[in-house]
Amino acid sequence: MDRKIRSLVQDLFETMRAARGIGLAAPQVGVLKRLFVVEIPYQDAPPDRLAIINPRIVSRSREREAMEEGCLSIPGVTAEVVRPRSIVARGLDPEGAPIEVQAEGLFARCIQHELDHLDGILFIDRAGVEEREAREKMRKFLEERRAEKAAASAAAE
Repeated sequence: MDRKIRSLVQDLFETMRAARGIGLAAPQVGVLKRLFVVEIPYQDAPPDRLAIINPRIVSRSREREAMEEGCLSIPGVTAEVVRPRSIVARGLDPEGAPIEVQAEGLFARCIQHELDHLDGILFIDRAGVEEREAREKMRKFLEERRAEKAAASAAAE
């Protein structure tokens, strides 16, 4: 991979940490590349850390797990999402070498969540019917952003 990709990976990790997140996909910062980073800190062990390019999931466990998810793209909105408990993903590392990652629990969930971003899917799209309140919060958040942008645009004129 070239220097630009490695630099993007570093920028994604820094942006993710600054926002106190555990995963960030390139499209979330306006870069249309199939790339994301994940870093899951643990109290008594080194973090699960991953930067993966052109990822794909090649295996999913039958065992499913429900967990509350949130997203840096939609601050303050959370919803319960059911996902496979473990996965195997393949892609390229920032140096361009093929990698295979076996993940479970929160690490697997985060990989699936970030891969969804690359496919244009938000966690709220995977939430159950009972998550209407979260969808309403997202709608209000988007309306507020549009109003802020319109006000900024009008002020600039």
